[in-house]
Amino acid sequence: MVQKVGITDTTLRDGHQSLLATRMKTEDMLPIARKMDRIGFHSLEVWGGATFDTCLRYLDEDPWERLRLLRRAFPHTRLQMLLRGQNLLGYKHYADDVVQAFVKRTVKNGIDILRIFDALNDERNLKKAMEVAKETGAHVQATISYTISPVHDMDYYLGKAKVLKSMGADSLCIKDMAGLLSPMAAKELVTCLKKQVDLPVQLHCHCTSGMASMTYWAAAEAGVDVLDTAISSLALGTSQPATETIVAALEGTPYAPGLDLGALAEIAEHFAQIRKKYAEFDVSANMVDTNVLQYQIPGGMISNFISQLTQQKALDKLPAVLEEVPRVRKDLGYPPLVTPTSQIVGSQAVLNILVGERYKMVTNEVKAYIRGYYGRPPAPIDPQVRKKVIGEEVPIQERPADLLEPQLAKARQEIAFYMQKEEDVLSYALFPAVAVKFLEERMAGKAGVDFSIAQEGPRAGTLAYHPI
Repeated sequence: MVQKVGITDTTLRDGHQSLLATRMKTEDMLPIARKMDRIGFHSLEVWGGATFDTCLRYLDEDPWERLRLLRRAFPHTRLQMLLRGQNLLGYKHYADDVVQAFVKRTVKNGIDILRIFDALNDERNLKKAMEVAKETGAHVQATISYTISPVHDMDYYLGKAKVLKSMGADSLCIKDMAGLLSPMAAKELVTCLKKQVDLPVQLHCHCTSGMASMTYWAAAEAGVDVLDTAISSLALGTSQPATETIVAALEGTPYAPGLDLGALAEIAEHFAQIRKKYAEFDVSANMVDTNVLQYQIPGGMISNFISQLTQQKALDKLPAVLEEVPRVRKDLGYPPLVTPTSQIVGSQAVLNILVGERYKMVTNEVKAYIRGYYGRPPAPIDPQVRKKVIGEEVPIQERPADLLEPQLAKARQEIAFYMQKEEDVLSYALFPAVAVKFLEERMAGKAGVDFSIAQEGPRAGTLAYHPI
């Protein structure tokens, strides 16, 4: 049966993460919340990804307070987050007790839908977060990180989807973080998942290669249930397709989301003005990057390469680094390039080129990856590379988190002096140094913002805030 396509708007998370280095402050979100809440979105992606780290590190904001404020500001719309499986919102695995406490607090503070993924598509790294999210009653959206390689074929993706369904997934997300998913591939993949797995399917694409809007149309024809978009003033480039464009394109079809384009235009104008405040972080010049189709490198990786090579006075080596990335990826078993594997592969590619000999110098992260501490690679690691990096050492076969001792009690003891609420210990467990600095400044009255939202009267739904 044909049904209308739902729209998840990513403006408050991936939109500004992709285009403005995740720098948008809560004070710029709340004034427009009331209008966004009335649109009728399937959900709003507002938390997770890099937002947690950035709030603490750069914005002098408590990410938990942001979540609570957004929950109050959106009483009629489901809130969604991106969770990196056993990595939570960090860049390494955390012990199960931290995962359990974090997921429970996340739901308690207002998240309805948890999109849970693993960079390697190793379902063992999703297991604990999915279990706990199910226990809380939240919607569990298990995610497949999409990429292209000799091993990532339809049988691979279908097999992963069936395993995720057996683990209790309420829906599936195809996460196309590099903009590699073509319209034909999307049509085939969505059709296959809908017929053989029988779960709602959501599609998340980035516009990096320029294909995403066409891919969304093909996915809609194939029966996709929900599409991720960003409001036009924070769309395209390395962000998602524009909400208004997709709504307008599907109008008059059986899949039409039926959202009010006039109301969306008002929201777009708000963020067009807000975007000007963050001009120093804006990457709007990178509108379409077809290199991603050749090298499968997300746009953010290329900007990181430029920064690293400029610091080393070796920017002329950029073409060689871009060519080295696919070789390193092949050596390491074709991991999808998404946090943290994009950083792992990218850093090693830079080293290989700068040193002039492949794997003569190796990052600690690559050593840990080859030892199995990030999970099971999609394909076997090149045996010669493995031997050069870790010698005769045998990689672990068990779930990496099974080797971790509980961490929460120790974190609570270490942070006791600064702790004001239960969430503080989780902030510290994920980002110890960053959290301590934030909590110290909060205690001294130098960090944080006191927000309030008028509940009634002519200013109902509007924001008042006071730096503290």
